[in-house]
Amino acid sequence: MQKEELKQSKLICDGAFGTYFSALGYHGLPERANLDAKEVVKRIHSEYISAGARLIRTNTFAANTKALNTDFVTIATVLREALEIARSAAAECEEQVLIAADIGALEETLGYQEEEAFEEYQSIVNTFLNAGAELLLFETMSEFGRLPELFEQIKGKYPETIIMVQFAINQHGYTEKGIGYRKLLMEASTIPNLDVVGFNCGVGPGHLLQLLSEVELPSNLILSALPNAGYPNTSSGRIVFLENKEYFATKLVEIAKLGVHLLGGCCGTDPEYIRVMSQKLSELEDTDQITIHRVKEEKQKTKIDNRFFKQHENKKIIAVELSPPFNANPESMMDAANQLRKCNVDVVTFPDSPSGRTRADSILMSIKVLRETGLCVMPHVCCRDKNAIAIRSQILGAHINGVKNFLVITGDPVPVSARGDIKSVFNFDSIGMMKIMQQMNQEEFSQDMLVFGGAINHTRPNLEVEIARISKKMDNGASFFMSQPVFGEEDIEHLRRIKIETDALILCGIMPLVSRKNAIFMKNEMTGIRVPEELINRYPIDATKEVGEEVGITMAKEVIEKTQDFVDGYYFSIPFNRTYLLDKMVAGIK
Repeated sequence: MQKEELKQSKLICDGAFGTYFSALGYHGLPERANLDAKEVVKRIHSEYISAGARLIRTNTFAANTKALNTDFVTIATVLREALEIARSAAAECEEQVLIAADIGALEETLGYQEEEAFEEYQSIVNTFLNAGAELLLFETMSEFGRLPELFEQIKGKYPETIIMVQFAINQHGYTEKGIGYRKLLMEASTIPNLDVVGFNCGVGPGHLLQLLSEVELPSNLILSALPNAGYPNTSSGRIVFLENKEYFATKLVEIAKLGVHLLGGCCGTDPEYIRVMSQKLSELEDTDQITIHRVKEEKQKTKIDNRFFKQHENKKIIAVELSPPFNANPESMMDAANQLRKCNVDVVTFPDSPSGRTRADSILMSIKVLRETGLCVMPHVCCRDKNAIAIRSQILGAHINGVKNFLVITGDPVPVSARGDIKSVFNFDSIGMMKIMQQMNQEEFSQDMLVFGGAINHTRPNLEVEIARISKKMDNGASFFMSQPVFGEEDIEHLRRIKIETDALILCGIMPLVSRKNAIFMKNEMTGIRVPEELINRYPIDATKEVGEEVGITMAKEVIEKTQDFVDGYYFSIPFNRTYLLDKMVAGIK
C-alpha cells in the first residue's frame, strides 16, 4: 500500500463497531465474536461498506490480555481471525476497501504498567504484520508515550506499513491525561515514522469542527476525523446517543473542507450515519472548496520575564517555605512573611495541604503574601485533590493574580483514618501535571510563561528510578528542583549523583530541626525524610528552646558547607515558621 492512496480528499471510514454491535442486541465485548460469531462480525463490516465506507477497522479495539482476561496466544488468534473476517467482507465490494488493523490504547486504567503495555503493543503489532496487515491504527490514545519508539521498530522491519494514530479528546480538546490537541498535532508533525494523525471518540462533531478550525494543521501528515455521534445519555440503564445523522454529516462536510482526508465516526455512529455522511461528502466535487490550514514553519519567540527564574543567574537561590494555617487565622504566617522581607530571600513557597491534612489553599495564600509584602511567591500544587479541569482553572486564576511560579508534586495520600469520607483524585502524577502546564505555556501563556519545577526524593531506595523521573520532568518543562530535607552524608552523596547525572538546577532542602522531639517526629512520622540516629543524639534531652535551635542551625550549616560546590541554591523548611532562624543559616552561603 502506498501512502498516496490515503490522500484522497474524501476517504470515508466506517463507524463505531462496538456501539452498533450492542445496538443490534448482542452482549459482551464484540472482540469475542471474532471467534464465536464470525458471521455477525462480517455482516457489520459489510453494512458499513455498503453505506460507503472504503476504510474499515478490524474488530480488535479491545483485543488485549487485560480486557479479554486471557493469554496472548488467544489474543493472537482473535487478531488473525478479525483480520480475515474484514478481508472477506472487503473482497465482496467491487471497489477497493482498505483495512486498518485496529489497536486500542493499553492504559493504566486497564491495569497495564508502562513496560508491560509496550511489550504487548509489540506483540499485537507483530501478529498483525505477520498476518499481512498493511495499515496499523492506534486509536483512542491519550498521549504518544513510547509509541514513536514502536513506530521506528515497525518501519525498520516493514517500511511500507502505514501508521495511523487517533486521540480521544473532550469538547475542550484535552485527553484524559490533560494533553491538548494542539500539542498532540505539533508533536505528531515531528515524528518521522507517523503517516496519519487525527481524533476519535470523546468529542462530538460540532466541537471537533470548532477545535480543528482554530488550529493550523501539520502539512506533512494525512489527517483523520472520526468524532462520536454526539454525547451519550443513559436511558433504562443503557447508553444511547441522540439521533442526529444530518447534523453529524453536515459537520463532517465542514471538517472535510478544512483539508481533513479521512472521515468517519466513533461511538454512536451506525451504518446510517456513514451513509448520510457519504452522500453529503459526494456533493463536494470541486476541490476548490477545500481550505487547508497548516502549521507555520516559523515559531514565535517566547518571553520569559519572571523574578524567580532570573534569580539563579549570578548567585545561590534562597527559597523559604511558609506553612499556610490550619484555621482561618493567617497572622502567624503573615508575621513570618513580613520578617522575610528583611532577609535576602528570592522566593517564598507554600505547601499544598501536606500529609493530606487540610490547610489554607496554597495559591490563595501566595496571592495574599504577594499583595501584602511584594515577595516573590511559589505555591506547591499537588495532584491529589483535583482533576485536569480544576487544575487548569486554578492555574489560570493564579496567573491572572500575578502568581507564575509553581512547585509541582504528586502529593501525599489522604490519611488512612479519613479515607472513608475523603477520596483522593490522582488522575495523574506530577509529570502529568507538568505536561498540562507546559501546554498552557505554549497556548495561554506564550507571552508570559509559568515557571515550574519538581521535587527530588533522594531517599528513594532505587535512585535510578528517581533520576529517570527527574529527567522525564525536565523533558516536560521542569526548570528547577527542590529536594527533600538533607541531613546525613548519604543524602548528600545521593544529591550529588543526581546533579552529575541530570545537570538539573537543584535547591538543596534544609530543615533545621529545632528540638530532640522535633527530630524524633520527623524520623518516625514523615516519609521521604531520613534523619540519622546520630543527629538525634546531638540534641540534649532537656535542652532549652534556644539550645535546640542552635543545634539545628549548626547541623544545617554543616550540610550547606558540604553541598555548596554542586547545588544551585537552598530550600529552607523551618519548623513552626520560625523564620528568625534564617539569617544565621544563610550567613555562610557563598
